[in-house]
Amino acid sequence: MKEWTLEYAGSDFHIETGKLAKQANGSVMVRSGDSQVLVTATMDEPRPGMNYFPLMVNYEERVYAIGKIPGGVLRREGRPRDEATLAARVIDRSIRPLFPDGYRKDVQVVATILSVDDDHDPEMLALNGASIALTISDIPFDGPIGGVKVGLVDGEIIINPNEEERENSELDLVVAGSKDAIMMVEASANEVEEAVILEAMDLAHQEIQKMIKIQKTIREEAGKEKEVFIEPTVDDELAEKVEELLGDRLKEAIQIQKKQARGEKIASLKAELKENLNPDEDEDIDSQLNLAFENMIKKSVKSLIIDDGIRPDGREHDEIRPIWAEVGVVPRSHGSGVFTRGETQALSVLTLGASSDEQILFGLGEKETKRYMHHYNFPSFCVGETSPMRSPGRREIGHGTLGEKALLPVIPEKDDFPYTIRIVSEVLESNGSSSQASICGSTLSLMDAGVPIKAPVSGIAMGLMKKDDEIVVLSDIQGFEDFHGDMDFKVAGTENGVTALQMDMKLKGLSKDVLEEALNKAKKGRMHIMEKMLEVIAEPRPELSKNAPALISMKINPEKIRFVIGPGGKTINEIIDKTGAQIDIDDDGTVMILTDDQESGKEAKKMVENLTKEVEVGEIYQGTVKRIMNFGAFVEILPNKEGLVHISKIADRHIKEVSDVLSVGDEIPVKVIEIDNQDRINLSLKAAKKELEDKE
Repeated sequence: MKEWTLEYAGSDFHIETGKLAKQANGSVMVRSGDSQVLVTATMDEPRPGMNYFPLMVNYEERVYAIGKIPGGVLRREGRPRDEATLAARVIDRSIRPLFPDGYRKDVQVVATILSVDDDHDPEMLALNGASIALTISDIPFDGPIGGVKVGLVDGEIIINPNEEERENSELDLVVAGSKDAIMMVEASANEVEEAVILEAMDLAHQEIQKMIKIQKTIREEAGKEKEVFIEPTVDDELAEKVEELLGDRLKEAIQIQKKQARGEKIASLKAELKENLNPDEDEDIDSQLNLAFENMIKKSVKSLIIDDGIRPDGREHDEIRPIWAEVGVVPRSHGSGVFTRGETQALSVLTLGASSDEQILFGLGEKETKRYMHHYNFPSFCVGETSPMRSPGRREIGHGTLGEKALLPVIPEKDDFPYTIRIVSEVLESNGSSSQASICGSTLSLMDAGVPIKAPVSGIAMGLMKKDDEIVVLSDIQGFEDFHGDMDFKVAGTENGVTALQMDMKLKGLSKDVLEEALNKAKKGRMHIMEKMLEVIAEPRPELSKNAPALISMKINPEKIRFVIGPGGKTINEIIDKTGAQIDIDDDGTVMILTDDQESGKEAKKMVENLTKEVEVGEIYQGTVKRIMNFGAFVEILPNKEGLVHISKIADRHIKEVSDVLSVGDEIPVKVIEIDNQDRINLSLKAAKKELEDKE
């Protein structure tokens, strides 16, 4: 067993290897504070016919990490939470570019969360642990890398913010990088300016150097000899034959503007190539032809864009595809919007609900609710294909969360707008940047519903092509450019600043200058997109959709919540049955009443008020006679509130028997004349009648 400790991101970072999980190719225990993560990296033989790199990353949360037993019938962990899936995606996107091209062996990285404290993020432990496990293993990996989280509190950039700082932070930024460049960025921000984000990235990259330095030491002291992998290459003679046979026809096919037509033409050229150069369908030659063809496509795309200044669809480098949008397209929804950019189209549909509709989040050490939810669906028909319809995968979860991060800063506070909000973005067509189209469509749906958002949000995906030392940054990339390019940099925000970022790389990192250029061009593109959106709807509608439920918010004395609930929920259920309202009551006495119409809401509110209203001396109430006694009558003036009308207070004249004047069930006006020291309420029928007559 070997151990190392360094001061990293403001805390001691402890690394231990050679003790646990030794059958994995690489294994490391990392710890900071009381947060502890075991990370393993394992390699297996390639599966037959594999034509891509099958990297798997698992982020395994264990509830024992916070000293609890899981809920549910089985009392064990079930499917991963969305947060665990997102953490696995962050690790995957950080390490994937550092495996050799053409590598096809199965590689699995598993981060098992063993212990968690609130101030030390296990996600960052897992990210750094993944790099360490791969670095000391025999798996080919061109690392190491490091990762940190960055916050922004009161204008100050903070590396590895603690729990209190995270709650007050304007920025939640994750940066992963190598010695020379930044590899991956993921961020949510409260309209933070691009210059501040660049500075935060730069400080993060400086801090990351500590983690990279110690990993090099660990590799020298405890690392295994790396497996020798020779990247597949194409025979020069075969490559020449491919180029000779295709000539300029491949470049011409690449420049066909329609996605499906382009794909069909490229597929026909590939089929022709194989028919001419591999008529016997030899598998070895077929594999070489596939590689040669893909290499030629990538080479042709980069040559067109960098050398000739021509994008596949004929646009300029910073030109945005044609945009059209529409709102109010789903008649029964509370708000809806369609956003179309080129051949990418998203329909966003909004629903408003009550507090009880909030999503409950059970995390490691936290129990929270989410009142704004953004979900993203990517059905196969949006790319002209067929496949089984299954539950959301990692991509759908990731894109939905990115949209949620982008729009959350402009969602009104609960005190100002007490509704729960859910938006579902259905991708109807996809040719690049569908996640950003969903953000634009969701902004339209919010304004269509009349949700008073603080500012509209638009999003764009930036790309990059690199050939030798030449680099071109592209605005609004389409799918073909994304697939054959070197970067996918998604940026969303308002006119005032960035609200969400996500960057994926195929290169081994990017310099600060290129990131700055991409961010500046992204802002220009976002503003163009927003201008087109605001032509459709310039601001939130002044009133909520007629289909939206009516919501009434009121406050009651928390000590009187029990009167509204009633024994076994009897009282509140009676209100619900009578009015059809949905009623949520918070512990602080906040009551939310949700109904299909205003009248039902007002009735439910009145019933709640009557249950919790304080009886006041001098007030007149319309009461119901409940009991007749020799000395008077007990009258219910409010639910669960009775007072006594003494026989002497029933009429101006002398009466012999109470029953001569009153009967059980009579509804009579009564005035509160006294509440004694024992909280007994004394009422007067004759005083109430006299006051009412005088008012007439």
